[in-house]
Amino acid sequence: MTPTSSHHPHAPGQQHGAALHAGHGHGARHHGDHHDHGHDHGTPGAQDALAAVLDLDAELFAPYLTSVTARVADAAGPGAAHVVDLGAGTGTGTFALLERFPGARVTAVDNSPEMLALIEETARAKGLGDRVRTLETDAGAGLGGIEDADLVWASASLHHVDDPAAALAGVRAALRPGGLLAVAEMDGMPHFLPEDAAPGRPGLEARCREALDGLHARQVPHLGADWGALLAAAGLTVEQEHVEALEVRAPLPPSAGRYAHVVLGRIRGALDGVAEPADLAALGALLDGGPQDVRHRDDLVVRSTRRLWLARRPADAG
Repeated sequence: MTPTSSHHPHAPGQQHGAALHAGHGHGARHHGDHHDHGHDHGTPGAQDALAAVLDLDAELFAPYLTSVTARVADAAGPGAAHVVDLGAGTGTGTFALLERFPGARVTAVDNSPEMLALIEETARAKGLGDRVRTLETDAGAGLGGIEDADLVWASASLHHVDDPAAALAGVRAALRPGGLLAVAEMDGMPHFLPEDAAPGRPGLEARCREALDGLHARQVPHLGADWGALLAAAGLTVEQEHVEALEVRAPLPPSAGRYAHVVLGRIRGALDGVAEPADLAALGALLDGGPQDVRHRDDLVVRSTRRLWLARRPADAG
């Protein structure tokens, strides 16, 4: 992985393009996360596919999660005792935070009972059951009476909420004075394909991304929001903005092809009836197990941009 990064204290920051609703999210609002993009989180198959995406992303970009949680831990300080993982999904963040803050307990928040049950099961298997609590609620509906959090970690979750101001007010209330909020987002669907990946359909991935952008502009209006400004408007002090461009090239781990297959499959479902039929057919040929299938290719390059905002509830806040 070859990361590049820039650090902009108090910078507003913009995201361009659509976050990967068709393949990435951490369960902030499962009743409407993906706004009928061709995947129903309420079915077991959809839950399994989402879990696969989250786990493959975590595996492929594990060094980034290590570095970003180290940055968050430096800002939060060594005394953090209560950490909240907002939109916890399969628990990648939950368990990374438990490792990063060995003296802390973590409350995993999601509104998918299946995801929370998975976290509880994993915590027990790891001998961490006494350090993990789960809370089933929407990110935009407050945090169930939590008032003492030293850190709230929100990874790919806050852009799903209907009312960012209300959601951030709930997060602020959950933080103790002086507590820290870490908002982590991605710039859109990861890029995988070379320009000529689909014979006769050059630029296939770029057109798919443009079609997703059009869907998300209507259905997920807070995607790519200026979170720096929203955090400040919520009475939080923005201390850092960090941008990192991630890239994984050949020789690729086996997880790269599987990740591309699951993500592009979910994108194809989201674009059914939206994208040109020839593009849908070309995308299908990259997923059908044949010679063009992304799981068999060595010319994939996985590229994704991640952005982190760190904001603090003022210590003298009421």
